[in-house]
Amino acid sequence: MTHVTDVTSQTVGTEAGDARITWHTAKKARLVLAVSHGAGGGIEARDLRALAATLPADGVTVALVEQPWRVAGKKVAPAPKTLDTGWRGVWPALTGPGLPVIAGGRSAGARVACRTAAELGAHAVLALSFPLHPPGKPEKSRADELLGAGVPTLVVQGGNDPFGKPAEFPEGDFRLIEVPYGDHGFAVPRRADLTQERALEIITGAVREWTASLG
Repeated sequence: MTHVTDVTSQTVGTEAGDARITWHTAKKARLVLAVSHGAGGGIEARDLRALAATLPADGVTVALVEQPWRVAGKKVAPAPKTLDTGWRGVWPALTGPGLPVIAGGRSAGARVACRTAAELGAHAVLALSFPLHPPGKPEKSRADELLGAGVPTLVVQGGNDPFGKPAEFPEGDFRLIEVPYGDHGFAVPRRADLTQERALEIITGAVREWTASLG
């Protein structure tokens, strides 16, 4: 049981094109968690679906944000600057309910949330599968984006994420939760002593605890 009053879709015009928000609205909302997808997928990602199904019961409205390139049916994400433009354009609609907004995303969406959090006045940042570096290129670190968020930040990272394993992350003013065996999409191998369902429970449990601590 999700305790969601309704699920609605909203199209929002931005300078990068039309974006889309799918609202999973809590009955007595106290926060909005806005999360966007990565460069290789959409809001159907397993972690985003799990958060939308569970968090409204805690009074957290989940807004799943589809960037304009996905709404337009394109296969390849544009440059980071264009992703930031799309996110900025959606932000006024996200703040529309008058509640504190947590900026979040997975992979490329997490980078966008970190880069724009201070500028947009985000309440906090949720970084799912933060791509600390391109696979096999740890020297090309994006840690400065994460460390520069400037607001309370939770990172949820797969233990086998080729874009950055938990042990590779620098010390900083953020909390990091590991999903054992998880890859960049939080998939766990069948041979692991952890089920896929349990992996998702780790993610949703960590986010629920963290959002409760934010007030």
